Amino acid sequence: AGSRLQHEYVPSAHLSAACTCLAWAPPGGRPPPSKDGPQRKKRKSEVAEVDKQLDILAIGTAVGSILLYSTVKGELQSKLDGGHDNRVNCVRWHQDNCCLYSCSDDKHIVEWNTQTCKVKCKWKGDNGSVTSLCISPDGKMLLSAGRTIKLWDLETKEVYRHFTGHATSVSSLMFTTVKPMNENKPFDGITGLYFLSGAIHDRLLSVWYIRSDRKEKNAVMSFTVTDEPTFIDLAVSEVKEEPVKLAVVCRDGQLHLFEHILNGYCKKPLTSNCTIQIATPGSDEDSTPKPVPILAAAFCTDKQSLLLVYGNTLQPIIEKVSLNTTESHICLIRDIKKVLSLKTDVALTKVKTPVVNSDTKVLVPGIPGHSTAVKAPSSGKEKKKSKRKPGESQESIEERLEALDIDVSKVKTPGGLPQTDSFAVLLVQGLESNDAEILNRVLNTRREHVIKNTVARMPIHAVIPLLHELTKRLQGNPYSASLMVRWLKSVFTLHASYLSTLPDLIPQLGMLYQLMESRVKTLQKLSRLHGRLYILVTQVAASEKAQDVIDVNQTAKLVYEDESSEEEGSDDEMIADKDSDENWDEDEEKDEQSDEQDVDMTVEKEINGDSDLEPENESEEE
Repeated sequence: AGSRLQHEYVPSAHLSAACTCLAWAPPGGRPPPSKDGPQRKKRKSEVAEVDKQLDILAIGTAVGSILLYSTVKGELQSKLDGGHDNRVNCVRWHQDNCCLYSCSDDKHIVEWNTQTCKVKCKWKGDNGSVTSLCISPDGKMLLSAGRTIKLWDLETKEVYRHFTGHATSVSSLMFTTVKPMNENKPFDGITGLYFLSGAIHDRLLSVWYIRSDRKEKNAVMSFTVTDEPTFIDLAVSEVKEEPVKLAVVCRDGQLHLFEHILNGYCKKPLTSNCTIQIATPGSDEDSTPKPVPILAAAFCTDKQSLLLVYGNTLQPIIEKVSLNTTESHICLIRDIKKVLSLKTDVALTKVKTPVVNSDTKVLVPGIPGHSTAVKAPSSGKEKKKSKRKPGESQESIEERLEALDIDVSKVKTPGGLPQTDSFAVLLVQGLESNDAEILNRVLNTRREHVIKNTVARMPIHAVIPLLHELTKRLQGNPYSASLMVRWLKSVFTLHASYLSTLPDLIPQLGMLYQLMESRVKTLQKLSRLHGRLYILVTQVAASEKAQDVIDVNQTAKLVYEDESSEEEGSDDEMIADKDSDENWDEDEEKDEQSDEQDVDMTVEKEINGDSDLEPENESEEE
């Protein structure tokens, strides 16, 4: 009633084997209330109302094991192993005997004996992964679904009926009626019943009818919703004329309510009688109302009111709403900011300096024997100085080391940076005193070898505090995160053997692991996007370049003409030069001499290896 978290259980292997599905065991061997959500999560909110004795919870994991957890004792009761070797998709308890049924991505269905924790029976359920199960009201049949839906006889483990199913993998299966509509024929426990199925990425919920013959394999009717259904709850009709009430929560955070008497075939998909949404009032500084997603919904025992679960999954709000189905669309205004006041811890960075008497000696953490010069409590004037103007630089490490009474001349390196051993001392000191200024100075180093040497020389007890500090900084802006990754890499490569000996390593590094997961998750999509954008940008640039090219001047820089063409074309020249035959001879001699000189020069140059002629000019010269 108070939307308060009553109990929290984190499996020891929650990082390697995430929880994939869960189901409450029937209390004390009695059959549970007939309404079952796809994952039955609503029971957490309804636990007090339904039955005081709901205790055992079966939890399927991503690696194939099933955990049986007692909520009353608050401890793990047993672990079912050896049945599946892949992700468990659905677990279902049998109403009467203590059997548990599970299905997995390994294509098999397993029947467990929960007393002995052994596999009672295992059989292949489908050609692909089996994603959903549901036990019939009389407990003699089992529905299983991957994409096609099969009805199994639990005694012989043979398929009793086949149904077409969905195009995608089925996420929820449940029986919508307990008794058949026509009561003339004797009831064999299964014929004449209706059941419902929903699949991922499918906005239609299908209703199927179990006939006495095997002819009809298709859905008899369907309900249409706005998005993929994530949570379904039913109020099953006990009486013949009473309609089935259905509450469907979609991925887009809307809740659809249907009321329908199931009586045979219906061609058109049925739309919801009522849609419920929740939004913020939008009255404060933020003027636009924002939608609040509904996570789950369940009918109360009177069938006239609903329990709604909304908000975020970490701190959901549970509220009882009475049903008023005269309106087709209801929008509830809820101010969740007032309810969810998540306190964020402000990191304290100011280091308080204690008031010290003049005759005391202060020892600095780090190398034993280092005493620091005691500064008198600073007066008001000095305090004003300490607030730096934007232009002034921070006090250098040299000054800080002088304050630590370390001989600066030893520490100074040609590059002006402190050596790695003093870096290690500084790092440990910063971690112990939680001094952000020291830590910033050390951790903002970019040099790989400095980082490696510092990590190698730091004492072993400082490794875990350093990891916590790095994790804290990784959550900050991406620029600082890129620097922290270098430190992380060095810590893991150099101190892996020490870290692997710690018994509580998984909880210590859980936060870091989740951070990395969430960072890397979008990498593939981003790199694809980057690739596409890169292609687009280069194409645009190339087309612009093509437009900007200046027309090349097509006139030749040098024209070489044959002598014959000269003779034909230059009649005027010939007339002008026909002074005497002697002139002709002299000119020819001169030309020959000059040609010979040129050839000699080029030969000399080639011999000396400094032919400065371009290839084109060379050929002309020849």
